Amino acid sequence: MNTASTLSDVPLAGAAYTLTSGDYSADIAGVGASLRTLRHRGRDLIVPFDADEVRPAFRGAVLAPWPNRVVDGRYTFRGTEYELALTEPRRGHALHGLAAWQEWTLVDEGDDFVELAFQIEAQSGYPFRVLVAARYELSPSGLTTTIRAINTGRDAAPYGTGPHPYLVAGPGRVDDWSLELPARAVLTVTPDRLIPIDLGDVELEDDGAFDFVATRPIDSTFIDHAFTELERDEAGAATVRVTTHDGASGVAITWGTECQWVQIHTADQPEPSINRLGLAVEPMTCPPDAFNTGTDLVVLDPGEEHTASWTIFAL
Repeated sequence: MNTASTLSDVPLAGAAYTLTSGDYSADIAGVGASLRTLRHRGRDLIVPFDADEVRPAFRGAVLAPWPNRVVDGRYTFRGTEYELALTEPRRGHALHGLAAWQEWTLVDEGDDFVELAFQIEAQSGYPFRVLVAARYELSPSGLTTTIRAINTGRDAAPYGTGPHPYLVAGPGRVDDWSLELPARAVLTVTPDRLIPIDLGDVELEDDGAFDFVATRPIDSTFIDHAFTELERDEAGAATVRVTTHDGASGVAITWGTECQWVQIHTADQPEPSINRLGLAVEPMTCPPDAFNTGTDLVVLDPGEEHTASWTIFAL
């Protein structure tokens, strides 16, 4: 056997796709259909990673068929109990779905768009078949991502989705930026395992620490929580904005009514070099542990389709 001929020349992050449109550029990685870079006039709008490195955690990945956590990796759907692999061992949960570490297949591409797809096959813990397609498209309005899921199996399937970008407002880190988060309710969680407890008013929980309805500095606030009761514009869009304190630069993400939740995480890490590099802003169709609670859980009947989208743009 010629060993050299079996070595892959595909980058560690998967097949590479580059998009350009006006002042914007983006790079998409095949593993997890991940958003690897997004720039406006050369300025990073998200925390990037290299094409030939293992993607750091879930940075930029598409989360499906569930976002966030399934507590203890166990859930009951229509009377049957299932057990998922524990992909967050430290906390003992099934984290961020089944598609984030798989190479997605190219469907179509052009200078300013790419569409990738991944077939989730029936398996232990999730015996359902769901085809998920991710379309990234650049325009003068920013980068729009559309996730389309189709139940290709014979049985109804529980489903949810969301992205995992770490937004970058400008120079500095999370502590140096301000946040506008138009959410009136926060899902409180246990401090050790982040297990959902109950909804609370952002004005009251933790003396208002999670209240960013009016723009204010993040400073040293720790956040790893889901928010809901979102304020929306006349078109039904909710928008989160992250800016430098002086407002000189920033980034925003906006989405429609298909996502009733958003997870915010200040990306606290023990390693100083990567601590609080960007603010994770993750619109979600359902909250953490929706496979157990049923809250805003999408149930796809055979042949049924679900679509969700969001747009990231420079300020």
